[in-house]
Amino acid sequence: MVGLGFRREFAEEMISGELITPDFIEFAPENWMNIGGYWKKMLHRVLEKYPVLCHGLSLSLGSPEEVDKTFLRYVKSFLEEYKVRIYSEHLSYSKCDNAHLYDLLPMPFRMDAALHMAARIQQVQDYLQRPLAMEIISYYTPVAPEMSEADFINEVVQRSGCQLLLDVNNIYVNAFNHQYDAKAFMAQLPLDKVAYIHMAGHEQVSPDMILDTHGHPIADPVYELFEWTIRQIRPVPVLLERDFNIPQMQDLQEELTRLKSICHQQWKHHELVA
Repeated sequence: MVGLGFRREFAEEMISGELITPDFIEFAPENWMNIGGYWKKMLHRVLEKYPVLCHGLSLSLGSPEEVDKTFLRYVKSFLEEYKVRIYSEHLSYSKCDNAHLYDLLPMPFRMDAALHMAARIQQVQDYLQRPLAMEIISYYTPVAPEMSEADFINEVVQRSGCQLLLDVNNIYVNAFNHQYDAKAFMAQLPLDKVAYIHMAGHEQVSPDMILDTHGHPIADPVYELFEWTIRQIRPVPVLLERDFNIPQMQDLQEELTRLKSICHQQWKHHELVA
């Protein structure tokens, strides 16, 4: 299954299914909770047509303060009401002392941070009564590392029992910016825990710097890394992210078709399930 991030800019096109035909959709629940009127009707229409996964932005599980239980209660109700199949979040933090930073900041690769993150993930999983799929974020400078990123991720996954959301573009961006081998890094991850995959575009802003933008087509080297990656894992859903610089629907459909073709070729002997 190859899906597409659901955005209001092309809600009508996705509902009509004439120009774009994803297998499922994904959106951030906090962007749709407690809405009413026109957009609630639109949400119901799109969910009649597509299965849905949710990708959260606001749990900030790496923050020092306690998890926002009121927000988490709303999330649980939303996931249950709309029969959301997978709920994912980020190995990061985005607020401190209730100051919301509106960005995903990297965790320090240290054992105390890994234990903190794992405990918060366990707390949320126990409350939601479902595993979280945690995304490995793109970052532009490490913060006081005392262990490798791969060791940090393995500690969090092993201790929390969470799954992974594998964003192939993020790993390509990190490997380019921090000058390591993306495939060697990928091989160190607990790939049996991958619940699904994100694919997106980036922008190279200097000879030695790439920005993870979600506003450009997927680059050929990222397709190549994706093809290599899915040979290492069981079939899982794959999502195309495009958050701005929205192209013509035909262009997005071409990216979906290319991703589907790669998945079919590499997973043709498996049954893909969400």
